[in-house]
Amino acid sequence: MNLSSHLIQRLLHLPPPATRHLTVENDLRVPMRDGTVLLADRWTPASGSANLPTALVRIPYGRTGMIAAQVARPLAERGFQVLIQSTRGTFGSGGVFDPLRREREDGLDTLEWLVEQSWCGEAIVLYGGSYLGFAQWSMAGQLPPQVKALIPSVSESAFTLEFLRKESFSLEATFGWGLQVAGQERRGAMLHQALRIRKERRAWYTLPLNEADIAAVGRRSDYFRNTLDHDAESPFWSALDHSSRVADLTVPVSTVGGWYDIFLPGQLRDYQALQGAGRDARLTVGPWAHISMGVGATATAEALDFGLAHARGEKPSSRAPVRLFVMGEETWRDFPSWPPPGYNSQRLHLHPAGALSADPPPESAPDTYHYDPADPTPAVGGVRMAVGVKSGRVDNTALEARPDVLTYTTTALDQDTEVVGEVSADIWFRSSLPYADVFVRLCDVDENGRSTNVCDGLVGLSDADATTCATVQLWPTAYRFKRGHRIRVQVSSGAFPRYNRNLGTGEPRATATTLRAADQQVLHTPTHPSAIVLPLRRVT
Repeated sequence: MNLSSHLIQRLLHLPPPATRHLTVENDLRVPMRDGTVLLADRWTPASGSANLPTALVRIPYGRTGMIAAQVARPLAERGFQVLIQSTRGTFGSGGVFDPLRREREDGLDTLEWLVEQSWCGEAIVLYGGSYLGFAQWSMAGQLPPQVKALIPSVSESAFTLEFLRKESFSLEATFGWGLQVAGQERRGAMLHQALRIRKERRAWYTLPLNEADIAAVGRRSDYFRNTLDHDAESPFWSALDHSSRVADLTVPVSTVGGWYDIFLPGQLRDYQALQGAGRDARLTVGPWAHISMGVGATATAEALDFGLAHARGEKPSSRAPVRLFVMGEETWRDFPSWPPPGYNSQRLHLHPAGALSADPPPESAPDTYHYDPADPTPAVGGVRMAVGVKSGRVDNTALEARPDVLTYTTTALDQDTEVVGEVSADIWFRSSLPYADVFVRLCDVDENGRSTNVCDGLVGLSDADATTCATVQLWPTAYRFKRGHRIRVQVSSGAFPRYNRNLGTGEPRATATTLRAADQQVLHTPTHPSAIVLPLRRVT
């Protein structure tokens, strides 16, 4: 156990603990309102655990192993007792696992049980990332007074819905996670997951898509099938959307995210709701993707500062409400709000011959490329969540050499230029088919010509055979383009398998089988001024 303690301390960059000697009380039975019993483990210091605040963690991935130990052990060694509970239908807990649907009711029932336990103490902190963060958001608006703080990381209150937009279905995240949870309790699940990576990647190309789970693992994933059959606007998912409750959350919140995290846009909307309601909240965003030790280390630090202080009735360490890692400058900076003040919206227009400029474009012929869903434009780095896949900032040289990717680049910058906030693009577009996607990526080109991705986004069109202005919402960012570097915009029609490939037919994504290639046009004229819209500040 001490070896595990030392390893986690090193991985999470933590100071030495108050104790390394813990006691784990297994399989506590927690009754739900419908008679179902969920199981939980209680981690406490071997001595001196009386009246310690309780960190509640609700998790669908099991209460043992490295994931649980990384969550429970560092907190239990440094001032908390930790109750880590398996969510409904997972790892010994009763009922059926229907991902995300019962977290509000079950979470509130767990809190009701917890405050009645003699060992609970007078303060509770909710903690955890991703699904564990959603489990916290889901209880907003009905928390007992014993709950003193929430610390959700890489998560949001409308979990999954960002993936399921009709115009930008996130194949990689929904498919990979659906297969993971469908088989996670099989013997040797981690080994099976590692062995199936190649088969899973082949399965991305399966048509119809509702047979991809069978192709990958030989059995259904109910969650994945549901994501195919119901888009984000369907009432089927209404139980997963707790965003309307966020502004009513009076408990202090510290939320941790990453610039390349799959949940970042929703997480920032949640923070803005708290900010707009004048709540006690702070935001930290680093240069991370969803699966990153940096997220875990920062969230743990927030639990031991922000969470523990509020649990004890004390003030956490003083800092600005918003702390952002400004990429390019490679440093942390503090800001008063999100989006930060002082960044003015500026349009950089696409020009002929691959130019990008603040000047309006001249009359010019459109740029063209051929998109073939049989050879889809690949996702390279960026916002990814798949085992063995490189995420975040990567070299885009090979991607930009493809004939189905257009690039537009400024001249060398004469001074440092920061982009911090929400990024969008208006791309005037026309296709030979009604159904097409427009993918836009912002890149930084250094003095040696190496292009590195900053942020991106995709939108699908259903009237693309007419000249259309495609408004693309890119991921938010904080980035400094250095003097001598150039700003680049990529335009293409896909980022597969992050997004499902557009087959060009308009058939339902679950059952479509026909592939149709398309000829695409990007317009840049005075009447069709394609542009990227940047929150920009020049640094003197």
